[in-house]
Amino acid sequence: MSNQEFVVLGQDDPDGCRPGLLAAPLAEDQAVELARVFKALGDPVRLRLLSMIASRAGGEVCVCDLTPAFDLSQPTISHHLKLLREAGLIASERRGTWVYYRLLPEMTDRLASILTRPAGQPLPEPAEAPS
Repeated sequence: MSNQEFVVLGQDDPDGCRPGLLAAPLAEDQAVELARVFKALGDPVRLRLLSMIASRAGGEVCVCDLTPAFDLSQPTISHHLKLLREAGLIASERRGTWVYYRLLPEMTDRLASILTRPAGQPLPEPAEAPS
């Protein structure tokens, strides 16, 4: 057993600055929240939808422009968009009969910071197996 002390991400964080995944273990509540986001990203249709929304000039796109890009029904596309919205990756606004979607960059920035190794720091060395 190692005597190494773990700093858990998301705890004792007065400044709101959380270290990345590679710097310290995740707190249980943060792991649950991140798992929901990664689950939303774990589907090719949702990844394409997110990419289409994020890369759109003007920063938003009408659902009427998203649906024709897929060989799926409109209710299925709406379901995928709902999961992205619930994961905090996109926001929506109804305008008349259409719904417009936009990326929430705070979440993608957060994911990037969690997955990024601090500059110049090597990964920890693997522990040696007991003999």
